[in-house]
Amino acid sequence: MKRLQSTGTPMFLRMLTRAAILRKRTAIAALCAIMVAATASTAMLSLFVDVQGKLRKEFRRFGANIVVEAKKGGSFSPDKFRQIEASVATHGLAVPFAYAVANTTKGEAVVVAGTDLTLARKLNPWWEVSSWPEGPGQALIGVRAAKIIAPNGGRFQLTYQGRTLDLLSSGTVRTGAGEDSRVYMSLAEFQSWTGLQPSVVEIAAYGSSAEVTSLLAALQRNLPGADVHPVRQVTEGEANILGKTRSTLLWSAVFIVFTAALCVLATLTGWIFDRRRDFAIMKAIGASDWIIAAFVAGESGLLACIGALLGFVAGTGIAAWIGRANFHAPVTPRLDVLPPVLIGCVLVTLIATLLPLRLLRHIQPAMILRGE
Repeated sequence: MKRLQSTGTPMFLRMLTRAAILRKRTAIAALCAIMVAATASTAMLSLFVDVQGKLRKEFRRFGANIVVEAKKGGSFSPDKFRQIEASVATHGLAVPFAYAVANTTKGEAVVVAGTDLTLARKLNPWWEVSSWPEGPGQALIGVRAAKIIAPNGGRFQLTYQGRTLDLLSSGTVRTGAGEDSRVYMSLAEFQSWTGLQPSVVEIAAYGSSAEVTSLLAALQRNLPGADVHPVRQVTEGEANILGKTRSTLLWSAVFIVFTAALCVLATLTGWIFDRRRDFAIMKAIGASDWIIAAFVAGESGLLACIGALLGFVAGTGIAAWIGRANFHAPVTPRLDVLPPVLIGCVLVTLIATLLPLRLLRHIQPAMILRGE
């Protein structure tokens, strides 16, 4: 009795292996269908988890999503700006801007902005800049302002309330917006020239929509005299695109898995039909419907496990490629995706065997063996 029990499992495995070898075309077809489902599921789930952070990072390339403006005629003192920086802390990047209207040597009015050029470069990587200022006395000129101030580059002069400043054009900036008509220079030099403090702080807040909203509320509480408002085009666009992208990934995975399940169902149904003589012989020598069902389920489960593991490897590679191609950073392999993919493949495959198993119950050994 003990010997029979000890040899039962190895015999069962040998039967499964032998059946797959003898009908390798059908086994390969079922394995490929399962692999496709596992690959698509792994890629989509990996992207579903990782794409939110990558999309947020991409949105930060479009500049500020929160703007803090001093009350009309007011400005932010260094202490007030440090308070804003403390509120933002590690949740974003705060960049101060001070503005003045100066005149060229020909009397044309031009808007001059003083800012921390290093931070402004981090805040607005989407700006088309030919060359950023690298030293004192240099300025970045908008493409429209450059036609008036320094059409050929080089040095130019600006006057503000009787004080003249000599600057060197380091390059031009093009955005298609108001920046094209401005002159940008170092905040320290701007303050030394005009005596004006920053009146606007642009903030690129990181994190989810809830975290950005929380930071916005905190700034509004801490700065009751300032106008704190979100940049609607960025915040609303970010929320909409994130939601639609995640929804698309999820439904794409569901559709692909459903299609693969139909392929598995068709393959297993054909597999059972082609092997009805084998099952008739098993029934004739005393095998019950439960034993045959366990044999079919074992074959299907084994194929599902192999297909899920191969699909997980392929799906991880595809997700990494998509991440690098679209976000210039690969999607990190996630082992926590493997259990749901493995369980899902086994469940889908076992569910797909329900119809073939119903056909097994109607097999009549005598009729099949007589060739009817």
